[in-house]
Amino acid sequence: MKVSLMVTCLGDALFPDVGVATVKLLRRLGVEVDFPQAQTCCGQPHFNSGFHGDARQLARHTIQTFMHSDCVVVPSGSCAAMVKLEYPELFSDDLIWHGRAEDLAHKTFELSEFLVHQLKVDDVGARFPGRVTYHMACHLRGLGIGSEPVQLLQRVRDLEYVPLERHDECCGFGGSFSVRYPQISGAMVRDKTALIEQTGADAVVATDAGCLMNIAGCLRRRGSPIRALHLAQVLAQT
Repeated sequence: MKVSLMVTCLGDALFPDVGVATVKLLRRLGVEVDFPQAQTCCGQPHFNSGFHGDARQLARHTIQTFMHSDCVVVPSGSCAAMVKLEYPELFSDDLIWHGRAEDLAHKTFELSEFLVHQLKVDDVGARFPGRVTYHMACHLRGLGIGSEPVQLLQRVRDLEYVPLERHDECCGFGGSFSVRYPQISGAMVRDKTALIEQTGADAVVATDAGCLMNIAGCLRRRGSPIRALHLAQVLAQT
């Protein structure tokens, strides 16, 4: 199988190790990975802020960039949701671009979704010694993804999985929400990190860079030794 990696803006700018881990993991599982150099932002920040014209422009570019890809893997539920759920709606009144958006939506998969439902694997041969808990990113709900990341974590050798209370509650990032409503966002992430600390975990795992950035920042400010890791970073280790 051959896939194209959609690395995402936050992945490119702030979490390059996540992209490297994703490629390493997929190649270990026998998947050929390419990286379309023309990719840019998917347009989600513009869409969420109400600038749908700008979002359409970026969506057209993304659709053209991945037009010839057989399959697209995204280590981010929010960006995958933008492509799969919002792109077709952005072009609902444009027959040609709506069809192109639908085509990209159908062949785009969030990483855990791809592993469990496309490759049909949950044991990826990973080993990660440590006590790990898991925060569920909000956009996974829209994609119909529930237990897949936990299913993958529970098959990692030497990993002790510890459930997180209110694991599916938003961490407060929400993209531009954290900028518009910093007080509310800050209160939400403080609640989230307090629950994470109560697990006694060595690391908290999430599937979105935005969540990781928000949670990791709060953990550092609290002086916590708990690491915030992307699912790919755990699954890539052997």
